[in-house]
Amino acid sequence: MIKTNKLPSVIIVQIFRLFFALSICVLLTLNAHAANSISAARVWPAQDYTRIALESDAPIKHQLIVLKNPDRLVLDIENVELNNTLRTLSDKILSGDPYIKQVRIAQFKTNVVRVAIDLKGEVRPNIFALAPAGEYKYRLVLDIYPLQDELMAMLGKKSTEASDAASDSTASTQPKPIVEPLPPSAIEESNQDLPAIPPVAEPALPELDADVPTNKDNERLITIAIDAGHGGEDPGARGANGSHEKVITLAIAKKLKAKIDAEPNMRGVLTRDGDYFVPLGMRVVKARKLKADLFVSIHADAFTNPAARGSSVFALSEKGATSASARYLAKKENESDLIGGVSLGGRDPVLAKTLLDLSQTAMINDSLKLGKAVLNQIADINKLHKNHVEQAGFAVLKSPDIPSILVETAFISNPEEERRLNDDAYQDKLVNSILTGIKKYFSTQPAFARN
Repeated sequence: MIKTNKLPSVIIVQIFRLFFALSICVLLTLNAHAANSISAARVWPAQDYTRIALESDAPIKHQLIVLKNPDRLVLDIENVELNNTLRTLSDKILSGDPYIKQVRIAQFKTNVVRVAIDLKGEVRPNIFALAPAGEYKYRLVLDIYPLQDELMAMLGKKSTEASDAASDSTASTQPKPIVEPLPPSAIEESNQDLPAIPPVAEPALPELDADVPTNKDNERLITIAIDAGHGGEDPGARGANGSHEKVITLAIAKKLKAKIDAEPNMRGVLTRDGDYFVPLGMRVVKARKLKADLFVSIHADAFTNPAARGSSVFALSEKGATSASARYLAKKENESDLIGGVSLGGRDPVLAKTLLDLSQTAMINDSLKLGKAVLNQIADINKLHKNHVEQAGFAVLKSPDIPSILVETAFISNPEEERRLNDDAYQDKLVNSILTGIKKYFSTQPAFARN
């Protein structure tokens, strides 16, 4: 008979308890050092505002502090490692940024990274978090607006009252930005551990001219608002070979503006002239501020089937989409604000009031006439996806007093059409077709007299 030595049960229990305690300690230690990692840091400068966006796998805990003399913002982000992505954020600030002089980044405390934003003057910041959307993970977005907002002033008291009501309705769901003044005793502390960078003094970009323009004969110019779809945080559709819709639409929009500006009785104005995000409502506001007679939004469609091809023109519908594909496209385009990132607690409830709940029958009829004239011209250079102007509830077409169309130039998801959309010669043909359609529309429909 073989004898075996067994440990007393009480010793086994003690060993198990010790092992369990050690395991808990290891897990707690690992968790304490498992800092959130910033996977992307982007800067989008524009005349209207500058946006800084930080992206990560988890929500970013943060605090924003406003400091004066000199004007600057201090953004403390907690439990985030100071990696190369964060370190290179300062390199992304352009010398011509209207609001930011420079950005300085340092490890402020053991678990706090401090981002100091030196400003060119007093600003109105708005910071908010975005849940994952589209190709993006969690985002922390800091929008830096000018202190005096001309676009909002244009809307007047009625819009302000509407904004108050809208803000009340969204206050319970939208996180408010943390913007707190720093006590005097802490001002010196706010500058600790931040590398010194020589200040850069650059002039702000020129303001948009809202006056009604005239030509050399003092005749009023017809103003065409050209809207390059998507931009900035919102890349739009992606082509079969990697092209981004936002890049193609901006290139076409700039060419169309140049062609329109060459006309003796017209001028073109862009809702965006660079790679930055413009909310859908703001595009409408810009067109109205610039006293536009027409609004033309440029896009490049995508579909799950790469064989889909052809150009389309859309107008607004009050009663619903004219086809399932139009409804699908409108829903996708209207999600731009979700992808691009809009703060419901900021200015956008005001902008929403520009999408007035009024009868727009007259403007829709004019939009259909414009759309038909443009569609007939595009038919000469590309196959049409539908041989008539379709209608759907596109938010960007909801100006109550400007005939508006959305041109889907081609399917960027079709390899052949993607190649053509990137071709300068084809882009020239396309903008010539759009301009010819606009001129045919005005040959039978006088420009609106706008005050």
